[in-house]
Amino acid sequence: MFAKAFRVKSNTAIKGSDRRKLRADVTTAFPTLGTDQVSELVPGKEELNIVKLYAHKGDAVTVYVSGGNPILFELEKNLYPTVYTLWSYPDLLPTFTTWPLVLEKLVGGADLMLPGLVMPPAGLPQVQKGDLCAISLVGNRAPVAIGVAAMSTAEMLTSGLKGRGFSVLHTYQDHLWRSGNKSSPPSIAPLALDSADLSEEKGSVQVDSTLQRDMRHMTLEGEEENGEVHQACEDKSLSEASEDTSTRGLNQDSTDSKTLQEQMDELLQHCFLHALKCRVKKADLPLLTSTFLGSHMFSCCPEGRQLDIKKSSYKKLSKFLQQMQQEQIIQVKELSKGVESIVAVDWKHPRKGSFLEGNEVRTIVINYAKKNDLVDADNKNLVKLDPILCDCILEKNEQHTVMKLPWDSLLTRCLEKLQPAYQVTFPGQEPIVKKGRICPIDITLAQRASNKKVTVVRNLEAYGLDPYSVAAILQQRCQASTTVTPAPGAKDSLQVQIQGNQVHHLGWLLLEDYQLPRKHIQGLEKAPKPGKKK
Repeated sequence: MFAKAFRVKSNTAIKGSDRRKLRADVTTAFPTLGTDQVSELVPGKEELNIVKLYAHKGDAVTVYVSGGNPILFELEKNLYPTVYTLWSYPDLLPTFTTWPLVLEKLVGGADLMLPGLVMPPAGLPQVQKGDLCAISLVGNRAPVAIGVAAMSTAEMLTSGLKGRGFSVLHTYQDHLWRSGNKSSPPSIAPLALDSADLSEEKGSVQVDSTLQRDMRHMTLEGEEENGEVHQACEDKSLSEASEDTSTRGLNQDSTDSKTLQEQMDELLQHCFLHALKCRVKKADLPLLTSTFLGSHMFSCCPEGRQLDIKKSSYKKLSKFLQQMQQEQIIQVKELSKGVESIVAVDWKHPRKGSFLEGNEVRTIVINYAKKNDLVDADNKNLVKLDPILCDCILEKNEQHTVMKLPWDSLLTRCLEKLQPAYQVTFPGQEPIVKKGRICPIDITLAQRASNKKVTVVRNLEAYGLDPYSVAAILQQRCQASTTVTPAPGAKDSLQVQIQGNQVHHLGWLLLEDYQLPRKHIQGLEKAPKPGKKK
């Protein structure tokens, strides 16, 4: 509703009688608020204005402004809170969660579609069609939008979370928010889970996408010089693997950058392993694959999640089971024409996927060499290569020529064969582990029209920083215009552009306010020199 600029008709101070009526209306509209809270929201003596305006589509809206911020707005005799009010009372409305990148669409005037919802461990809040709801982002309970439910919770689940979920009325960063002090959402931790939820949620990853001072002690962990953590393959039995995946953060509020398809692949594998461990017995074999899916895998899906093979990369159960057969976990045969069955299961099948730091990899290799008497008796600096080490680290043309390697060469080769990953830790949250190498925050200067300089910063999301919040803070500090646009050549990544050379302000924000390690920021040397014109 406020995605575009509105036209103000009048702005007047509220009368005493209208103030009392507003309190009564607030009490009726939001019965969960206590008397003291209503008095705080609609103060008795502080300045309170009534602003009548026309939205860009012509809707007549009455806005109540207190302390310079819009706190409530009235549309067609219905009273709604603004995000400023919801930041003080985050539990005022039923709250649904979505991903940070969805906020950009909502600010642009889009409604919230059900595929964009994140399913919490306890399930979706219970609402009816037409109920007023709040929308927050993953990892932060502070609402960023309000909307009206387009269907009940039961209808949402029945639809398979497809279709339009909420008609969005007002968002953080829209023009109504801009009429206030333009502050960013506070960082409000998600509600603590009960013991039953904790067992399911253990190890889950959450990202606080807002820029607040309680993130200032963010650290990057890793033993290697490049600050990375290496991923290694460690043998685990099928039962251990199933337990591992069942507590690895299978909920959609995972804070990494995995696509919905990758998340469904993880959920599919979790249900598969959990079903083999807890539901299927040797006496059940052979077992129809359709029975295995319907009677076992679906029942192993975590509460609040929905297993949909069509949304995975496999698309079909038969293709997924073929992959599991290639990994020698199960054996599938067509016992009758067109009907496949699981005929065998390797219950002790080892599985990949453990994350190890560099020093742990060294310890494993050293212990393995000593346990198998591979240290050369004549030269303790050399290690004899047995068939397992040969397969792990040697190239094909070296298999019959290289018989020994020095310790440093052996350890270096082992680390190089593993897939790199990195881990980012935020205070009070589980570590975020992602594949690949972390890209530094990149600060560059560019020339625009009329030879004007602009400062461009990219890769903020990798460090849990919301580009829109960075832009809002820099706009106030630098007193310069800022814009947020898609980063060229980077999928689902945004860049912030600030007018002028603002590297100094940007460096102070990243280094001092948020305590980011300097080695993960490049371009700080481009700040203007003292005494020189920016």
